[in-house]
Amino acid sequence: MNYVKYTPEVEVKQPGEDEKINEVVRLMHEANVKAFDKHRHAIRDAHAKQHGTVVGTLEIPELPEHLAQGLFAKPASYPVVIRFSSAPGEIRDDSVPVPHGMAIKVIGVPGKKILPDHQDEVTQDFLMVTMPVIPFGTVDEYLKMQNVIALQDGASEESQRAFAAVARGGQKVLGLLGISDPTLDGIAAENEHLLGQTYHTMAAIRYGDYIAKLSAAPLSSEVKALEGQIIDTTKNASAQRDALVDFFHKNSAEYELRAQLCTDLDKMPVEDGSVEWDEKLSPQQAIARLVIPKQEAYSPERRVFSDDKLSFNPWHALPEHQPLGSIMRVRIKAYESSTAFRHDMNVQPRVEPKDISEIPD
Repeated sequence: MNYVKYTPEVEVKQPGEDEKINEVVRLMHEANVKAFDKHRHAIRDAHAKQHGTVVGTLEIPELPEHLAQGLFAKPASYPVVIRFSSAPGEIRDDSVPVPHGMAIKVIGVPGKKILPDHQDEVTQDFLMVTMPVIPFGTVDEYLKMQNVIALQDGASEESQRAFAAVARGGQKVLGLLGISDPTLDGIAAENEHLLGQTYHTMAAIRYGDYIAKLSAAPLSSEVKALEGQIIDTTKNASAQRDALVDFFHKNSAEYELRAQLCTDLDKMPVEDGSVEWDEKLSPQQAIARLVIPKQEAYSPERRVFSDDKLSFNPWHALPEHQPLGSIMRVRIKAYESSTAFRHDMNVQPRVEPKDISEIPD
């Protein structure tokens, strides 16, 4: 199979991109301030609600040349810390259906990093969501998304549930908002057990000499048994957290980390994160395993450490895994702005662990 080689030219800056990114950052900062005023505590402007944080290992086998790239170039075992969350930048009742997130921080990764202020750190982040694409996959569409957020700003949870139900037929809703070519299926997904779902980087990243999207899929029998399982959230605002905590009290888990390499920039674009890459053009290929043992996933110490001290950023990465496309270029400024606000307002240091022992039990 002929895989597209990475060159800087695969990215094409969009007209007015810098101004639009600045506007997105401004709107996200306003949301941060509103959330702080509501909670008297700064929270993330995305993935605010944590369901649990676990530690484990990333096991990389010997791979063929086209997959032996970047972090995955040689067989290795790295400690990881993984934060599971709900996607919105608000802490909502779990009865409101939303996508979920899996943020992975790999520890013990030497070498130069992309962000100039993070060169002494030994971590590599991969951020994934239970949607294969970003419905608003360019900076233009991402700005329009603020209209959707505004519709729900301050709305009751009943209204949010109603909006989610309507969004499951999302074309008409988006048409009223002037948003074209939507892929909203995942935004209003059913309340499936978050450990039985598959997680995706959604947008493209550099994969050494190539270009890829990554995903993490249930592998061990314990988590595969949870695929499609609906969680009863009617009487429990934290049903997903309780299900996750209960699972890791009794079980270990394994996920398969996979790469889908780009073979055609027209059909598998880098600049539009809303386009799903057809697996007939390029299948998912296993590159590693995430191995997570039994543990306490939501102790008070671990919850506070994960929410207030840890940060996850797709740009906290090796150059060999640089995020690609305009939606990712939004994130480089937005994530750093949000992180700085959260740590400043909570008077908490930003911690990039050098050893897994730094993660509280």
